[in-house]
Amino acid sequence: MPARERVPALNADAPSSPAAPPPRDEAPPDVPEADPVAGAALAADTGTALRLLREGALTLHGRLTTASNAALYCSVSLDGLTAQCVYKPVAGERPLWDFPDGTLAGREVAAYEVSAATGWALVPPTVLREGPHGPGMVQLWVEPDPDAAPVLALQDPAGPESGWLPVIEAEVGGGRTALLVHTDDVRLRRMAVLDAVLNNADRKGGHLIPAADGRIYGIDHGVTFAVPGKLRTLLWGWAGEPLPAEARAVLAGLAQALDGELGERLAPHLTAQELRATAGRIAALRRTGLHPLPSDEWPSIPWPPV
Repeated sequence: MPARERVPALNADAPSSPAAPPPRDEAPPDVPEADPVAGAALAADTGTALRLLREGALTLHGRLTTASNAALYCSVSLDGLTAQCVYKPVAGERPLWDFPDGTLAGREVAAYEVSAATGWALVPPTVLREGPHGPGMVQLWVEPDPDAAPVLALQDPAGPESGWLPVIEAEVGGGRTALLVHTDDVRLRRMAVLDAVLNNADRKGGHLIPAADGRIYGIDHGVTFAVPGKLRTLLWGWAGEPLPAEARAVLAGLAQALDGELGERLAPHLTAQELRATAGRIAALRRTGLHPLPSDEWPSIPWPPV
C-alpha cells in the first residue's frame, strides 16, 4: 500500500467501521427513483441499453450537485422503454491543466469501450450523442443495491482483518488513526486491472457502484488515458502482486484488439499519443506480470478518497 501518504480527517467514529462512499445524488422531487433491479438488468443487456441511450429521447430532471463538472440526471425513452441516465455535456466541462479541454466525455466513452472489450462489463453502457445542451456523454444510471455489503472499511491500524486488504492509514479525528481497507474481491481486482490500463486518475470509493445483480460498476472516467502515469485509486491492495491468469489473458486480448476494432472505436476520443500510451501500459503489465505499484511522482490516493 502507499507508504508515503496519509489520508487526513476521514469521518468515522471508530475503527472497524464501514468506510461507505457517499450516496449518489438523489433524484429531484417528483421524479421516479431508479429501480436497482431494473437498472442492473438493463445494464447487463448492453445491446438494448446502447440503443436506448443512442436513440432515445432525453428528458432533463436536475443536476447532480456533487459532480465537479456538469452532470445532469435524465430519463431516456424509446419504444415504450424508459430508464434513468446521466448526461454530461461537453459544454459543462471545467478546464483542467493536465487534460485537453472538451475531451472528458470522450474519455468516458473510451473507458466504456475498453471495459466492454475485457468482457468484464465494469462500466455501465455509455455513448456520446447530442443532447439538450449539445454533444455529451450519456451513461445508463445504475442505482446502488442498498443491501450490498461494503467494499471499503476503516479497521484497527494493526489490521487488516481476514478478507480485507490494506490501502493506507487514515486520520479519523481526536488524534486517532485507522486503516483504510478494501475487500479481497475478484470484482475489485478486475477493476484495479482496468484502472491500470486506463491510467485512471480518480478511482474514489464513491465511483464503485454495487449493482443488484452482484456486479460492481465503475463510474466517472473523465480523467483517464493521460500519457504520463497518473494512477490514483483506493484499490492498492494487490500492488506488486502477480496478476491472475484471467487478467493476463484479458490483457493479451486487449493488446490484439487495440490493433484492430477497439483501436478504431477509441480513435475518435483519444489522440494517437494516448493510444500508444495505452498500448504501452498494456505491454508493461504483460511484461512484468504484476499489479502496478504507486508512483513516486504522483499522489496515489484520490482526494477526497470516498
